[in-house]
Amino acid sequence: MIRLKACLAVLAFLVASLTIPSAANAQATRTWVSGVGDDVNPCSRTAPCKTFAGAISKTAAGGEISVLDPGGFGAVTITKSITINGGGIEGSTLNSSTTGFIINGAGVDVVLRNLDVDGGSPVSPGLFGIRFIQGDSLFVENTVIRNNTGGASPAGILFAPTTFAQLLLRNVAVSGNGSAASGGGIVIRPAAGGAATASLERVHVSRNTFGIAVDGSSSTAGINVTIADSVSSTNTQDAIIAVTTAGAAPIGVMVKNTRALNSNFGIRSVGPNVTVRVDGATVTGNSTGLSASGGALLSFGNNNVEANGANGAFSGSVALK
Repeated sequence: MIRLKACLAVLAFLVASLTIPSAANAQATRTWVSGVGDDVNPCSRTAPCKTFAGAISKTAAGGEISVLDPGGFGAVTITKSITINGGGIEGSTLNSSTTGFIINGAGVDVVLRNLDVDGGSPVSPGLFGIRFIQGDSLFVENTVIRNNTGGASPAGILFAPTTFAQLLLRNVAVSGNGSAASGGGIVIRPAAGGAATASLERVHVSRNTFGIAVDGSSSTAGINVTIADSVSSTNTQDAIIAVTTAGAAPIGVMVKNTRALNSNFGIRSVGPNVTVRVDGATVTGNSTGLSASGGALLSFGNNNVEANGANGAFSGSVALK
């Protein structure tokens, strides 16, 4: 009888162990990638993975992928809340002929920090450095995004949410993006039904088609953007533009302590329901400094607009308080 009970206890233990996932198969809250890693590894610090795509499947929602040593870690599609952090190391993504980071998950919050996102050579250039389709928020910090010139309307960052979403950029450099007369450095263009708030702080945008473009023509919801302590320079089209069409999304843009330099247009407001307010900005070296075409372009009275081919003019003023 005792022997039978012992056998039954062992059998029960074996059944239970088969139905409970082992700790080895559980997703970790922090994983690691390395230039000499392998995606068959568990992505621990001592056994890191090779790519971001390999690590993300082994990282729990809300967790973090960290870079252990310099390397190129590939493109990745993100469908859950996560942080990808290059630390103080060369955390690089080469996205030739594709998109570096795609964010497409309902309700996700994504942080990309300390990364180099490179679209590669003109032979097979990237499409988008970062493309945001769906989620609650995207925060990009201390990151370089460059050389996305392939496909239709390529961009360094395309923020095109299908619902309401937030974008925060801090200490981000975006250069060499866009193709012909479309695309550009940072493009905020919500899709139908989408809306956006965005804060761009200490952002440097250069040598793109459009530098910073806020486009409400695809959406009937609102867009509010603040650009502060930033530079948009040497773009073939506009340094900063806000544009919409009749019946589309109202747009409010605040440009503060920012320089719009050496582009076709410096700051432009186009279409109904567009209001661009400019405070403490420098607009110089452009073919046309300021342009308001159907939209409001308002000055706080403390801006420096000079040495453009044509300086243009604000459409109105805002009293300093």
